[in-house]
Order: sequence, then structure tokens, then C-alpha cells
Amino acid sequence: MSIRSKNLNSVFYADSYHPIQAGSIDGTDVVPHDNAVYRAQLCSSIGLYDPLGDPKATGDPYCTLFVARLSRLTTQDTLHKVMSKYGQVKNLRLVRDIVTGASRGYGFVEYETEREMRRAYMDAHHLIVDDCEIIVDYNRQQLMPGWIPRRLGGGLSGKKESGQLRFGGREKPFRAPLKPIPYEELKKLGIPPPPEGRYMSRFQVPSPPRRESNLSDREEDSRRHRRGSDDRNKKEDSLRSSVDMEEGHHRRSARHPDNDHSHGRSSLERSGGYHDRSSSEKKHRHLRSTDKDKRSSSEKERFTDKDKRSPYEKEYGHRHSMDKDKHSQKRKERDDMSQMQRKYRHHSRED
Repeated sequence: MSIRSKNLNSVFYADSYHPIQAGSIDGTDVVPHDNAVYRAQLCSSIGLYDPLGDPKATGDPYCTLFVARLSRLTTQDTLHKVMSKYGQVKNLRLVRDIVTGASRGYGFVEYETEREMRRAYMDAHHLIVDDCEIIVDYNRQQLMPGWIPRRLGGGLSGKKESGQLRFGGREKPFRAPLKPIPYEELKKLGIPPPPEGRYMSRFQVPSPPRRESNLSDREEDSRRHRRGSDDRNKKEDSLRSSVDMEEGHHRRSARHPDNDHSHGRSSLERSGGYHDRSSSEKKHRHLRSTDKDKRSSSEKERFTDKDKRSPYEKEYGHRHSMDKDKHSQKRKERDDMSQMQRKYRHHSRED
């Protein structure tokens, strides 16, 4: 399968605006096909339109969205309520007719941050507002090179009553070239050729342009990055040194457990520790001797208690022991008699 057959269902988007290319379905036309495209070409070649000269176009273009195909009944409050779901709206301008003051069906929404703008760019496209399906795009007036508005014959997407179509935008991207690309003629007329090899599917969303940082900003970012890396390296070195010190301390204590705390002490402290240990050992020995004396005294008291018994208690105890011996003898005699009887019965049965 050739590359051309693979790209038949693919699309591509315009990075810079050219009126003749915007009026072509595949971006390969070299001649304007209607008067509006001719007017837009004259404006771009002579420089009659200044995209930055609009006094109403205020705010950060990288945080601004273009919202179109609004209902004529949609008010500014309704649009603010809908678009504030995706972020904090800083400024909103609904374009109105100069004479009648009625809404013209499109407006501009500026967010606080570029991230919020990109979120609305991805999620608010084809949203239903007042029974109308709106389209959302980035601020091409200030961010797309060579931009010509619709009122001068340019613009992207959309459709007029005369049937003028424009391609290359988010709503109607360029198709893959249907015929061989005339590179020489496009080069003579100053029309950029179609971007071969950078095709996308219809399900992919083109990303809006990003803010280009200045050289000073880049230098500051690099300096901050270097400072942060230096601080991290210093912290890591300090942590490693502390860990190494702790490991060496543990190793020394494992090798010489008795001399772990003796190196950093003076002779007075050592002698004091020796005296403390000797006093503690003496106390321990004294306690042991007192425990032994107590035990011996308790045993003596037991023997003395036995001797202190009265003669009645002694006699009663002796009698009690004699009675026990008599009972045990009687039990033995009974057992012997029972065994003799069992033997006699057994022999009688056998006879």
C-alpha cells in the first residue's frame, strides 16, 4: 500500500494562514476561486490588515479562547456561566453589532492561566448552549501568522450564504492532497506546500500554540535549575557524611564494647565511675546477705514453732497418726479377705 493511499482519510491543519490555501479543500490550489479569496490575497500582499491594531483585542492571547456559532439569544452572563466551569474567567467579550447592538454569535473568553484555557479548548468544543452547538478555537487573530479575518475574505471554517468555504482550521481541516502537489507554482506564489508526512486522524485534536520563553527567561530557568541541583548535591553530601560517621561509630563500638565511652572522658570521670561501680556492688552484696539472714531466720522460726507446741497438741497429733495407721491396716486386711474369697469362688466353680 502506497503512502498516498494511507493518507486518503487523514487530515492536516494550517500553521500559518494563506488565503488561497485556506480556500482549497486539500491546500494545493494556486489560483483564487472566488472574489473573497482574491480580496483576502490583496489584503495580505499589500498589508492592509493589522491583527495587533484592534484596540478591543486586549488581554493575554495565550489565555484567550474564540467561541463561535452562539445563539443570538445567548447573553454574556449565560456564556460566562458556561465557560467558568473550566476555569476562572478573567475577561469575557461578546461581539455585538455596532448599529443594532445585537449579538453577532461569537465572542472571546480570557482565562486566568494557560492551563485553564487549554482545558476549555479540549472540553468545550461542540458544547450545546441555548440549543446551539458551539465551536471553540484559540485566538488565531494574534497567534496565527498571516491571519486575515472573515470580513476581509479570509477566516477558517464557517459557511456563508454564497457557499464560500474555508479549510485548515479545527472544524474543517485540510484533506490529504487529491492530486499531485505543484511545488514550483506554490513556491512562485509564496504559498506553503501541504505538510507531507505530518498527517493526523480526525479523532486527534490539534494543540494550540505554546508561549515561547525569552532568552532571559531561559537563562533564569537554567540558573534556578543549577542552584537547585547544587543544593541537592550539598544536602546529599551532608547526609552521606553523617551516615558514614554513624556507621564508623557503630563499628568501633562493636569492636571495643568496653571502651566505647572511655576515650572521650577524663581520668577523674573514669575514677568517679569506678567508685560508683564499687559502691553499687557493695550495696548489692549487702542486700544478698540480708536476704540470706531473713531466710535462715524464717526457717528457724518454723522449727521453733514445732517445738513450742503444747503437750496436748503433741499427743493429739501422735494419736491422729496412730489412727491413720490402724485404718490403713484394716483396709489391707479387707482387701486380702476379698481376694481370698474371689479365689475360693473361682475354684468352687471349676469343681
